[in-house]
Amino acid sequence: MVRWFHRDISGLQAEEILKSRGTNGSFLARPSKKNVGDFSLSVRVGDLVTHIRIQNTGDFYDLYGGEKFATLSELVEYYTAENGILQDKDGTVIELKYPLNCSDPTTERWYHGHLSGPNAEKLLAARDEPGTFLVRESLSKPGDFVLSVLTDETNKSGGKRVSHIKIMCQNDRYTVGGSELFDSLTDLVECYKRKGIEEISGNWVHLKQPYYSTRVNAADIDSRVKQLDLTSDQSQEGEKLKAGFWEEFDALQKLEAKVKKSREEGQRPENKSKNRYKNILPFNDTRVALKNGDPNVVGSDYINANYVRNTLWDSADQKVYIATQGCLATTVSDFWQMVWQENTSVIVMTTREVEKGRNKCVPYWPALQESKEIGSFMVSCTSEREAADYKVRVLEIALLNEPKHSRTIWHYQYLSWPDHGVPQEPGGVLSFLMQVNGKQAEYPKAGPMIIHCSAGIGRTGTIVVIDMILETIDTLGLDTDIDIPKYIQMVREQRSGMVQTEAQYKFIYLAVSEYIQTTKAKDSASMVRTHRRTSAANKHDTRSSFTHKHTNCRDFSWNTPTTRCCDKT
Repeated sequence: MVRWFHRDISGLQAEEILKSRGTNGSFLARPSKKNVGDFSLSVRVGDLVTHIRIQNTGDFYDLYGGEKFATLSELVEYYTAENGILQDKDGTVIELKYPLNCSDPTTERWYHGHLSGPNAEKLLAARDEPGTFLVRESLSKPGDFVLSVLTDETNKSGGKRVSHIKIMCQNDRYTVGGSELFDSLTDLVECYKRKGIEEISGNWVHLKQPYYSTRVNAADIDSRVKQLDLTSDQSQEGEKLKAGFWEEFDALQKLEAKVKKSREEGQRPENKSKNRYKNILPFNDTRVALKNGDPNVVGSDYINANYVRNTLWDSADQKVYIATQGCLATTVSDFWQMVWQENTSVIVMTTREVEKGRNKCVPYWPALQESKEIGSFMVSCTSEREAADYKVRVLEIALLNEPKHSRTIWHYQYLSWPDHGVPQEPGGVLSFLMQVNGKQAEYPKAGPMIIHCSAGIGRTGTIVVIDMILETIDTLGLDTDIDIPKYIQMVREQRSGMVQTEAQYKFIYLAVSEYIQTTKAKDSASMVRTHRRTSAANKHDTRSSFTHKHTNCRDFSWNTPTTRCCDKT
């Protein structure tokens, strides 16, 4: 998803956005106020913002001497993919790394942002219900939109035809042509839901049911949460409809049934007793295999655990998790073998040992100031402290035959997660994750963080998904797009059943929303402090206002004669 086009901001507003919400390499595109029809690319370079004019000749887009492109999207994608190099007069390379996305023009869930025509057709064809519709950005003309509707007519390939109706934006009003103008996309859609749209061919297109998007701009997630919180009281053929969180979670459950992967190792007779729950088994392709086991003993490499990583975006420092079940008395030795083998420094436990009289996990660590021989290892508990919602233990592990070469393990046990429920508010979990990640960061060479509850899928999946999304936001900024169902679907392909209930699903939304609101508040306070320092410094600045105004302008070259490309307008 790229939603870096801001259709109604000036150069100064672009600078303000990039300085307050961006980082080095953040960029956005916008219309040129000075040269109508042209565009400007605004890029954060260190603490400055550079503006590069993009010429629109009517035949192609280019950067005054750079490569030629058919669309603005292709131009931006070319330079973000580092096919071409942007550099200023002194040779400094200008990197387009992080698109700074604008807010959606509507919070309606039928709006899909930067979705291509072919991908819109795939989504609508999969639904296979004529009258299903969505609205997306126009890729050929930034600032305009497209209404894509599945019709009951047959296309050349034998499927149902999708009609793509252009929505033009004129002076902040919307039209599909003709005399009718609407103040919002919502007004336009509601009008044509009532009366339909006649195509040039004479065919009528009817809008019946929306195809909802689960993608949301991170900065706008609070609005989405409020929207999903509403339940529908409408009736359809006498049935009361459920909406919001339940609707999205129910769609996820249907997709879960389609994930068919082998769990053969967990089903072996030799391994059945090692599973806390007989039907909650690890996928073969992502399971953790224990090394140094006896090759003559079938199943000696088995533990009910999977590697889980964020496959939705690539990162050089990709975090890896191990999601596993709570220990049984017979699997404690295997658990510590995995901790040692994976060079783990942080263990996260999201359950108490016993809840409502049921055993959730045997204590696999010794009591405070005690040591215990477990398999090939000596494990000691050197300290223990209790915080508001969790307990922290410092453990030491060493091989029995090498007692001097011990490792420190930090054990974080979250105590305030109720059985068959979720915490009342996400603040405690967010604080807990901050402490856990802070400790993990102290061990840059450490292996995966191990996370478990009882079965290793419900609370464990919830924690993993929240942590993945927060890491994405920290890396890409508040203006990145996030799709919570897509994250859950992704982790479920690595360990079956991750995130078990609608309550856990909703809790992920609430946790991410609270994190974003807190981050916004911190950023706002930081901006105020920066503004005060800048204002104080400017009182002593003897430069002219003209010189000060243009400190962000740069010359650019593409191995061609240098041209002035600054466009603050």
